[in-house]
Amino acid sequence: MPLLSLNLVDGHPELEGGGCAYQALTDQLKSLPKDAPVVICIHGYKFSPQHKSFSPHRHILALDPTKSCWKAMSWPRHLGFGRGLHNEGLCIALGWTARGSIWQAFTAARDAGDIVAKLIAFIDRPVHLVGHSLGARVALRAMAVSKEKSVRRAILLAAADFRSSAMQALASPAGQTADVVNITSRENDLFDALLETLVRAPEKHDVALGMGLNGAAHNWVDIQIDHDDCLNNLRHLGFRIAAPSRRICHWSAYVRPGAFAFYTALIRAPDSLPFEMLQTQIPQVSSPRWSRLFKWPETHISLPFARKATF
Repeated sequence: MPLLSLNLVDGHPELEGGGCAYQALTDQLKSLPKDAPVVICIHGYKFSPQHKSFSPHRHILALDPTKSCWKAMSWPRHLGFGRGLHNEGLCIALGWTARGSIWQAFTAARDAGDIVAKLIAFIDRPVHLVGHSLGARVALRAMAVSKEKSVRRAILLAAADFRSSAMQALASPAGQTADVVNITSRENDLFDALLETLVRAPEKHDVALGMGLNGAAHNWVDIQIDHDDCLNNLRHLGFRIAAPSRRICHWSAYVRPGAFAFYTALIRAPDSLPFEMLQTQIPQVSSPRWSRLFKWPETHISLPFARKATF
């Protein structure tokens, strides 16, 4: 099976539907080629495997989502799993309780990260992390308490966390040896602002990761996917990500056509997308907040005084 569905329950991982997660993981790893990727996919706010209606395993973390929703696109399948190939690797679809208030979920994300770190240690081979919203916070926390070379690449999609959390993760042994791709968009500005307003930041004057790190770390790259130069440069690298169609969207980082082709290449062909090249090709200065929401429409007005006068 290319997909292993796990849930974090009472401080430890369990198989979706019941059973020992560690035994299932051991069985999967035994037959996995050494060069095959292990990817841990982590959902964000409002999902919970404890409630069928909100289960991520019927939604974005399923190979074939059964939930009728425009956002219900399969992360595992779009990352190349479920094709029956010998070396396609293992995708761990990780469910955790991300419901309740934003304060409850924000705290739960940190706790979930500690458990994910134990999973990473058990796997004992480099893993890739893909997390959206508060799932990115889970990924950063897991990296912050993991050993060196345990995380190959982490892809953060519209991360619901702060710069200080990222810097803490990058200062860890795992963070020193991992590559981190921070996918941002001004479409997410409203959600970033709400996070900064509602949640107490770890440090004074902290800001959400939607504003990026502005080149503060050698192994971190910010990719603003509603920035024209960024999209054009990605196109030159062979990745045609569709232009944004909304001014406000928290899910654009994964529903945007073409985005997952880029994430798949980051995971499955990392040597073809070295970090030095990405940092050189992609602008590392974020557009100002609200620049998309309050962008004036482009208009072309012919002014009569611009014409040649006639008498």
